[in-house]
Amino acid sequence: MGWPGATVFLYGLGIHGGHPSGDFVGDAQGVSNIEAPAKWKLEEGWIQQNLFGNRFSALFGRYDLNSEFYRLQSAGLFLNSSFGIGPEFSQSGVEGPSIFPNTSVGGRFEIKPLDQIVLRTAVLDGVPVERPDGSRKVFAKGDGVLVVTEAAYLYRPLGSEQPRTRQFRIGRNCCGAYSGKVALGGWYYSAAFDDLTRVRPDGLPARRHGSGGVYALADWTVYQDANDTDRQVSLFGQLGIGDRRVNRFAYYNGGGLTFSGFIPQRKQDEFGIAVGAAHNGTPFIEAQRDQGMRGRRSEVALEITYLAQFGAHLAVQPDLQFVINPNTDPRIKNALAFILRFEVSF
Repeated sequence: MGWPGATVFLYGLGIHGGHPSGDFVGDAQGVSNIEAPAKWKLEEGWIQQNLFGNRFSALFGRYDLNSEFYRLQSAGLFLNSSFGIGPEFSQSGVEGPSIFPNTSVGGRFEIKPLDQIVLRTAVLDGVPVERPDGSRKVFAKGDGVLVVTEAAYLYRPLGSEQPRTRQFRIGRNCCGAYSGKVALGGWYYSAAFDDLTRVRPDGLPARRHGSGGVYALADWTVYQDANDTDRQVSLFGQLGIGDRRVNRFAYYNGGGLTFSGFIPQRKQDEFGIAVGAAHNGTPFIEAQRDQGMRGRRSEVALEITYLAQFGAHLAVQPDLQFVINPNTDPRIKNALAFILRFEVSF
């Protein structure tokens, strides 16, 4: 449109279907990363301006921070929600941060001082646009703001073959062309939240002003065949620490391996195995005990998945997950979940 460096983006969703975690497994992390309440909605709508040879970028509007923050390309193969963003962050705040399926409004600023270094910060409404009561508001009184910042190092060896860009992944900018990534990030809500254990003289929960956490991510191609660059192995790891005073999960750790190009005539297929563990904080466990409920410390999800691509328009992904201590509730049995996902392009 004759506006150099500018991008206008609109992203709508039509969500439908059942709820495997809520109806069958009963887990807290979520065996399906596309499970959400059935509705049509605007997920994102923003304008972005890049300047100085794409060394600086400013974005304003309704924005999914998980499209750029707390994101690893190898972890994107897996279907469990925790491999997209850890539950210590995804289940924080009032209705979670600005991620699928409930996004909020704000701005994101990014600078690239060196080719392999990216620094980004987002300032967003502390509560998503869609409220728990069904209303829609932006920066209402008491929302506060959510500030997220991340520093990432991206390893792109000169002259080397980069990992393939998968045609069938869900989400934008999902498969950045890098051979390695290390990132450190942090987040902070400025609003007040109920303390899980402390109470006021009137018996109501004490209020904590501010809540935050930190995370560390790594993703690396640990093996690549010198004669066949499609044949490679990648290793990723996640570690997140939340605010145990007001949030259920005190910390999360996860990791996995992905293999590609190892089956003759199936060079575009990928296989992966991963494990993610969400750990309750001591205040949450104590609060449950005060209410006469027993709970275990951790929920662990093991996932094995295979992505098969058929031609230019179809991908099929069978996925098997075993969830230990679903929802950390001793009354719920360990669960074995099978998911078959299809992705079609037109």
